[in-house]
Amino acid sequence: MPQLKKLSNGLNLLTVPMTGAKTTAILVMIATGSKYENKKNSGLSHFLEHMFFKGTDKRPDTLTITSVLDRVGGEYNAFTSKEYTGYWIKVAKQETKLALDVLSDMLLHSKFDNEEINREKGVIIEEVNMYLDNPMRRIEDVFEQCLYGNTPAGWDTIGTKENINSFKREDFVNYFKNQYKTSNSFVCIAGDIPTGANKLINDFFSTWSTGQPKTKLPVKEKQSTPAIKIEYKKTDQAHLSLGVRTEAYGNSDEFIHKIIATALGGSMSARLFINLRERNGLCYYVRTGAETYSDSGYLATQAGVPVDKIEKAITIIIEEYKRLTTELMPEEEIKKIKQFITGRILLSLEGPDDIANWYGQQLVVRAQQPGGNKKSLLTPTEFLAIVKKISAEDIRRVAKKIFNPKGLNLAVIGPYKNEAQFRKLLK
Repeated sequence: MPQLKKLSNGLNLLTVPMTGAKTTAILVMIATGSKYENKKNSGLSHFLEHMFFKGTDKRPDTLTITSVLDRVGGEYNAFTSKEYTGYWIKVAKQETKLALDVLSDMLLHSKFDNEEINREKGVIIEEVNMYLDNPMRRIEDVFEQCLYGNTPAGWDTIGTKENINSFKREDFVNYFKNQYKTSNSFVCIAGDIPTGANKLINDFFSTWSTGQPKTKLPVKEKQSTPAIKIEYKKTDQAHLSLGVRTEAYGNSDEFIHKIIATALGGSMSARLFINLRERNGLCYYVRTGAETYSDSGYLATQAGVPVDKIEKAITIIIEEYKRLTTELMPEEEIKKIKQFITGRILLSLEGPDDIANWYGQQLVVRAQQPGGNKKSLLTPTEFLAIVKKISAEDIRRVAKKIFNPKGLNLAVIGPYKNEAQFRKLLK
């Protein structure tokens, strides 16, 4: 069972021993991300993540850092989202001390060298270009712009090219000092945890800064009419994301949203995969997902469709949404969806790094909610037990609540400039 405690400096430590594991994963999660930025420093959370790999006093450059971990066959990476940033290393048990040494050195002693910052600007701008040239990936960002507008919740996590080029060393230092605090940071260690690991973590991370980080602007979930966001681009294929607002993390209907998303577009036997692709030949990819943040949530369907048949695709998606509000889902379909979710959970949580991420995400999201730290962590077994209890009546009740015509949101990337052709469909 996972055990959460505070170290002597106030840093949160979660340990998750795993019987039979041969490796150890260390994940450091900080409850900060692009939602904590303003217009001037948008993109800084992500850029800072890159800079932690650029050298410390002890390990002066990227090659030195990566060579130490590569020499023992370690896996490592980092990620930035709107509400959290994570850094992880996975190694054989006997290399745990080395992994902790490297990870703490990166996070507490990075140089933020000016030359490295200027060099990395080019790397991140090419990352921006990569996303802009990939509509299948880009449509997620356009959809969140549609939902949240010109607010931190609606801005791209990676930031703008203008901001990326403008950042100075003092911006990184100040953001690090303001946001990387023991109170909003968590060290998660999972797998075959060596004896004395707690003391090692306490020692390596003892100089982590205490205090409270700056807070983020709360998301205001209010919508009275359908919303449309079009990003004009000359493409051979139109990409769309059609969805609705749901609820924040921890809401009682959160798991029902996951059932609905799986039924619509979570697998190759899902309703929209069959209807859009197999029966109508309108797409190669179609997927539906349910996203939850600390103070907001949404469910959306994404697909790539022929430019001249996008209206038909939108109509089919809306019809499937509506069908969930009027018909009870057959018990056999519900059973299949629950089995699918169970299987995917088991497949996705086989490694210590997966387990660390499962609990780490819960910790950082609930840390951003009032009274969040008092909530208990949900184990995979507890999650599946909740899913198992969901009924056809629960699904229809929630579908009626979220699939309100006034609450539809449509994001489109393609050769379109006229919103009117889409607005008439959102009824």
